[in-house]
Parts: sequence; C-alpha cells; structure tokens
Amino acid sequence: MIKLVIASNNKGKIREYRQLLEPLGYDAVSQSEAGIHLEAEETGSTFAENAAIKARAIKDLAEGCAVLADDSGLAVDALGGEPGIYSARYGGLDTDEERTALLLKNLEGVEDSRRTAHFVCCIHFIRENGEEIMAEGKVSGHIGHEPVGENGFGYDPVFMYEGRSFAQHSAEFKNKVSHRAKALENLMEQLEKI
Repeated sequence: MIKLVIASNNKGKIREYRQLLEPLGYDAVSQSEAGIHLEAEETGSTFAENAAIKARAIKDLAEGCAVLADDSGLAVDALGGEPGIYSARYGGLDTDEERTALLLKNLEGVEDSRRTAHFVCCIHFIRENGEEIMAEGKVSGHIGHEPVGENGFGYDPVFMYEGRSFAQHSAEFKNKVSHRAKALENLMEQLEKI
C-alpha cells in the first residue's frame, strides 16, 4: 500500500476517498491523521488553482508520501455559477444546512427548467517523486426545492440526479457517478500512462 495524505479533514470527503482509493492500493489518511495541521489559504480563482495550492502546501510537510487535494463545489447555472469555489463558505455561513437554505432562498421563483446545476471536482495529485497531475470530473443535475435524504453531505440533499437527491442514493451508486468518482477515474487513467 502506498501512503497517501489527503489534504482535508472533511469526514464525508475522507470517507468517500477511502472507499474509492483503497481498492487501488492506496492507504489514504486525512492530513490530521498524518499529523499535519495546516489550513492552506485558498487564494485561487478556480477549483483547479485551489486544489494545487492545497496539495503543494501539504506535500511540503508530507515527505515520502503521495498527496491528493481536491477543490470541489456546486455551480448553479441560474445563479451565474454560484456558489462555485465558495461552496464550503457560501454566504459566510457555518453549516451545510445554513448554506443549503441560502441556496434555496436564492433560487426562489426560479422555474424548474432553469434550476440546472453541476458538481465539479478538480484533483491535484502529487506522486511520491513530486510529479504533479491534475484531473477533473463533473456531474450534472438540477436543484430541488427542499432537502431530502440522509446519505451524503453538503448540497447532496438538494442536488437531484436521476429523479432522486444525491443524499437519497447509496454510497456505492454515488461513488460510481459523482464528480469525485469521475475526477478519480480521470486521475487513474493518467497514472496508468506513466
């Protein structure tokens, strides 16, 4: 197993990455589990830039390990791509529930046909030898009118995909179709070419 430090302490994200990466031969740990207590400042203007900033900051402290950082979020077309790179701090609010409520409030009166949205994930992977790889994944759906479902985190309860919210789909299903799964698939394709 190759030790892989994930530049995050988000429990939902770490759980998803472990489920996806362990079968590929990676011993994935959170940055706090690796003894790294750093919060890199996300000063980029895109998901890709922010993922690279986080990965490089952790790599400096995780000698001999591979590092994976992602930046992901929800982009709602009717809101000009909001919350976008600010998904985790949308409106300056602290909880998933508060941010989701703000999103729904901002979409009040928007007809269903215009509530299209997509989750985007950019992964910045740095191999043990320092080589850097960028991968992206996207999944499209639309925003529902109220949160439903118990599985998932973030905006999953309002992101509708194939007639159900992401929070209503099983982890196994979501791990096959999610933006993170697609970004990881893209990453693995690139790693196989090396």
